[in-house]
Amino acid sequence: MIAAESISKSAPVPHTSPSPSGAMALYDVSTEIPEGSLSGLLGPAGSGTSTLAAILGLHDAPDSGVVRFNGVDPVTLDAGKRRELRARIGRVDSRYVLHPERTAAGNIAAPLERAGLDGPARRKRVAELIDLIGLTRGAARRPAELSEGQRRRVALARALATRPSLLIAEELTDDLDGEQSGGVLAALDRAWAEYGITVLVATTDAGVVRKICDHVSVLSGGRLVESGALLELIGDEDSVTARSVLPAVAHSGAATGFDRLVDVVLVGHATVASVLGEAGTRFGVELSTLGGGVTRVGDTPVGRFRLGLSGADSDAALRWISEHGGRVSEADLGMAGVDELLAHQTRSLAGVAV
Repeated sequence: MIAAESISKSAPVPHTSPSPSGAMALYDVSTEIPEGSLSGLLGPAGSGTSTLAAILGLHDAPDSGVVRFNGVDPVTLDAGKRRELRARIGRVDSRYVLHPERTAAGNIAAPLERAGLDGPARRKRVAELIDLIGLTRGAARRPAELSEGQRRRVALARALATRPSLLIAEELTDDLDGEQSGGVLAALDRAWAEYGITVLVATTDAGVVRKICDHVSVLSGGRLVESGALLELIGDEDSVTARSVLPAVAHSGAATGFDRLVDVVLVGHATVASVLGEAGTRFGVELSTLGGGVTRVGDTPVGRFRLGLSGADSDAALRWISEHGGRVSEADLGMAGVDELLAHQTRSLAGVAV
């Protein structure tokens, strides 16, 4: 497990700034990345996700606070042990650089050559990684002959070449179209599943977290907003994560004439498929879907709906839905957008700090 304990980090001061001190990039952030998880660091640009990723990857040091790897503070290790720890951390982002004169396979082989791996073992490892990223037909092509999404998959394979136990991927799908982004995420997910490594994805895109992550830490303005298992957070009516990754429900002023107006979150194949229909039939209640829909969080279907209920047993139907796995809350007709909510949370935290 990787733990960040009360991490604070000042932002770089621009040369043009008249002030000797900059703003805080991170302020007293504590979070844990479970071993073997596919975790996300989610937040808008400037939220501190990149800074925290760099600190967790030992590419930067905090001004205060501690990072622990399975309980060990790297600062307490001797130089040789720290090098060994850094060697077990892979890193890849959208600013990757490939050797233009080398093929895709040659780029993946580069770190193995530096590590002194012999030819047969090196070729075997490269072939394995080429297969993992789905680029067998492009192995002999040079970077200029590949699409941007394919090049990023090559950069990902190169970061995996030396078998790291932790991989940090930062904005790896930034500026890619849906198909190319899907290819990169599929390769990342497959690497996590097949190699049993811990993967940490820093991103501004909630869709990336929704598609592949099982754990998330949400940041805004350098502060931790919330952190936890993704499927647990999306069931919380007050969760920023839920509002980020679940289908939106409408601000409907026309939602009148119902006995009850609620928002319902349903998690899992059986729950999504049957609970609402069975509740309506069992209690003789009419359920009208006014907004929302179904998405997938990893392999798990998750539905979020705004419902209008009509019928004498509406309350009983809602209790039954809650007892059978649904998360029911009163509809918030003035629900803020995610960015608004993050901004409000940041202002609240700043007030507490003051």
